[in-house]
Amino acid sequence: MINQFLWVIYPYLCIAIFIIGHIARFKYDQFSWTAKSSELIEKKRLKWGSLLFHLGVIPVFFGHVVGLVIPKYWMDSLGVSEHMYHFGAVYIGSIFGIMTLIGMLLLTARRITIKNVRRLSSFSDIFVNILLLIIIFMGCYSTIVTNMMHIEFNYRETISVWFRQLFMFKPHADLMTNVPLQFKLHMLLGFTIFACWPFTRLVHVWSVPLSYTNRRYIIYRKNKL
Repeated sequence: MINQFLWVIYPYLCIAIFIIGHIARFKYDQFSWTAKSSELIEKKRLKWGSLLFHLGVIPVFFGHVVGLVIPKYWMDSLGVSEHMYHFGAVYIGSIFGIMTLIGMLLLTARRITIKNVRRLSSFSDIFVNILLLIIIFMGCYSTIVTNMMHIEFNYRETISVWFRQLFMFKPHADLMTNVPLQFKLHMLLGFTIFACWPFTRLVHVWSVPLSYTNRRYIIYRKNKL
C-alpha cells in the first residue's frame, strides 16, 4: 500500500493539483501572477544567482527530458551508446547541476539573510526556495555520488520506465522498489514542487515576455520648451 501511494496515487495527485491549481489561479487570481521584484534592494547576488541558476536549469531540464521521456532503445537506434549517454548524463549533467545548485544557494541565502529582501518575501517564497535547493542538491548527489556507489543501478530501466507509464495510465509501483533512496527522494520532492507550483511565485515562469521581441519601438522626443 505504501508503494502504491508513493508511486501511483501521490504523483497523480500532484499532477491534478498542478493542472487544476493553475486554471483556478489564472481565472480567479490573475493580478498576483507576477513575482515581486527585489532588484532595487540588492543586485549583486541576485545577478550572479539568477544567471547561474537559469544557465544551469535549462540544460538540466532537457537532460531530464532525455533521461525520463525518451526510451533507451530510441537512443540506441540513434547510435548513442551507453558509454556516450553515461558520459553526458553524469559528467556534463553534473557541471550544469552544480551551476544550478550554486545559483539556487545564492538566491536562497540572499532571500533569507538580507533583511529587506526577507521582509518583501512571503512564506511561500522562502518555502519554494528551500524546497528547490533540496531538490537540486538531491539531484546532484544522486548523479555524482549514488551513481558511483550503485554502479549496477540503471535508472533508465526503472525510474524512466515507471515515469513514462504514469502518462500511459498503467504505472507499476514495483519498478521503484529497489531504486536507491536518494533517487526516490529526488522524484518525490520533484512531484511535490509541481503540486506547490500554482500557489507560489513559480507561476511567473509561464509569463515569459516573448511579445517584447516584435513590439514597436518606444520613441522618445526631446521637449524643446
